Amino acid sequence: MARISHTEIFKLALPMEPFVIATEVSTVAQNTFLRMHSEDGTVGMGECSAFPMLVGETQATCFAVAQDLARLVKGKDSADIPGRMADLHAHIAFNTTIKSAFDMALHDLGAKAAGLPLYRFLGGTRRPIVTDMTLGIGTPEKMAAAARVAVAKGARTLKIKLGKTVAEDIERVRRIRDAAGPEVVLRADANQGWSFDDAAAALRGIAPFAIQFCEQPIHHDYDIRLPELRRISPVPIMADESVFNRHDAIRLIEAGAVDYINVKLAKSGGILEALAIAEEAGKRDVKCMLGGMLESRLALTAKVHLAMSHANFAFYDLDTCLLGQLEDPVVGGARYRGFDLETGEGAGIDADIDPAFLARCESVTV
Repeated sequence: MARISHTEIFKLALPMEPFVIATEVSTVAQNTFLRMHSEDGTVGMGECSAFPMLVGETQATCFAVAQDLARLVKGKDSADIPGRMADLHAHIAFNTTIKSAFDMALHDLGAKAAGLPLYRFLGGTRRPIVTDMTLGIGTPEKMAAAARVAVAKGARTLKIKLGKTVAEDIERVRRIRDAAGPEVVLRADANQGWSFDDAAAALRGIAPFAIQFCEQPIHHDYDIRLPELRRISPVPIMADESVFNRHDAIRLIEAGAVDYINVKLAKSGGILEALAIAEEAGKRDVKCMLGGMLESRLALTAKVHLAMSHANFAFYDLDTCLLGQLEDPVVGGARYRGFDLETGEGAGIDADIDPAFLARCESVTV
């Protein structure tokens, strides 16, 4: 039995260039970092990225709740990951973002105890992971220019943030298709920004530009209308903000509401539930994308391992560290080779945060 002795909790704020989506402008990644220590001296790393407009947590709430959760798991067996996560869920509802950091740290401890890289600990095999590149909302001209830059750097798939006025969104896509050329895969993401009628018009308008799918065209409050929208849409529909857990995924798939599911650790509460979503979606022949918020390369590394652990993760939106983060405090971990992601074979996540960077961060030890 490997008991948890203490947990260090850090506010990991990463400055970044402004990144614009339909519901928010981000200039700082509001992350929380954990170093969970077991009595045998092993340390598990966990990180989460708060996105208040999408998930409802802030860095401040994550930091506060983390202290309660750290007290809850202290002295308990880190090897029983389902048991520890059940403890957290029984203690407080929701708060999936900070729970995902604890889940990650527990999985890191487990993989290190087994002497395995995380993907092998999860039963996966090594395979290529290639991310798309996201284009934040701007004028059609600026987004087309950004598309040209991304394609020149080797991007094969572009994700276009939309969710504003229909006419301008269609123009954004038209300009980007012209700039990117016919071979580049284009995806759209409205981040709940359209009404039902606007979504129907926008999806018809962007369909001629060969759009692979559109994420979350309408607000999750109107999920009841997603089956209708899917029936009339010439573009496949992917659910994002409408799916936090396996139950959401099952409900929407069986209602005929979606073609694909976007899985994020900050929504699911961690690796355990992310795998459950992928499994349940796979049983129903619905492929998943693995995405993220604004995590550093530490959590990114865990996501690359997760992507290799289940065959139903078919699409990868793992470009978070390419979206203008102005500091990279991570030691070790996954690396971008263009838009290909590579990891080593070290045990666990095999990444940490530079101690000099952590010395500048607000922290507490429980």
